[in-house]
Amino acid sequence: MSRLPSISAFDGNTAGWGYFLCTDATLRTGRTGEVYLALTLTDGTGEVAGRVFDNVERLREEFDAGEFVKVQGRANVFNGRMQFLVETIRRVMTGLDSQDRRDGFREELLLASAPRPIDEMWAELQRTIAEVGDPHLRALLEAIASTHDAALRIWPAARAVHHAYRGGFLEHILSMARAGRMLAELYGANVDLVVTGALLHDIGKLQELDYAATTTTYTRDGNLIGHITLGAMLVNDACRAIAGFPDSLRSHVLHLIASHHGQRELGSPVEPLSLEAFILAAVDDLDARVNQVKRAIGGDESAGEFTTYHARLGRVLWKGDAS
Repeated sequence: MSRLPSISAFDGNTAGWGYFLCTDATLRTGRTGEVYLALTLTDGTGEVAGRVFDNVERLREEFDAGEFVKVQGRANVFNGRMQFLVETIRRVMTGLDSQDRRDGFREELLLASAPRPIDEMWAELQRTIAEVGDPHLRALLEAIASTHDAALRIWPAARAVHHAYRGGFLEHILSMARAGRMLAELYGANVDLVVTGALLHDIGKLQELDYAATTTTYTRDGNLIGHITLGAMLVNDACRAIAGFPDSLRSHVLHLIASHHGQRELGSPVEPLSLEAFILAAVDDLDARVNQVKRAIGGDESAGEFTTYHARLGRVLWKGDAS
């Protein structure tokens, strides 16, 4: 049997074997009373619903949700949606010299990731920091980027809502920095402060989230303190470690972090009180929403010109005129 293509290339004739990440495995009961296993299989290009109808009791012992799996089966279209009918499935042997690795298994190929290469985004971050004119702000950004470089390269921006994939954090802050720079120049705001706020507003998520290759969870401090407060504490310490860092500038940077959700009802302990803070909060909300919209449209498999209802956005979305 042949090797399966990536999920994005599945069609009704796809059949074979391949490697995937199984993010969910749930026993369900069908309309006629039969028990089956409902799976969610993902790779770096998308996800597909998997179904195990035969040998359910035996196969459910071969793997757990959250593990990489080797599957064999065939795809079909059911009620207008692609699904994969699993014939065999087991967990992947991830040892460096395992047969699965010799057969082509690579973790990085199966993880949802930012569309841009990590190294390309990291180079942009370095250029963005180097372009900051204020020496104190530049020193602050250099210190934080250097200290947290490993996490900054791979962290998601959220557990589920937006940019919730490998490299999503870096993608999010860079998009915000570009948009923030343009708006700051348009409205006569302090460009260096807006760019600094864009790069640091979510820095507390490096402590709020625990990111592993297959899961993103909240840490103890993430649950008890939250990323806004964690970020403000981290940046405050970093500012105080830089000789001669102006106290008023430190206060303004901390205000950008504390107010970036825009409203107290949305989790900000304070609301924006400066032009730069208003711009930052608006850009943060816009970038998060645009990411949700693009992924909802790109991942929708329903027929017609509108997507299915998106609960978080509270609407269906127009996929465009296909004529």
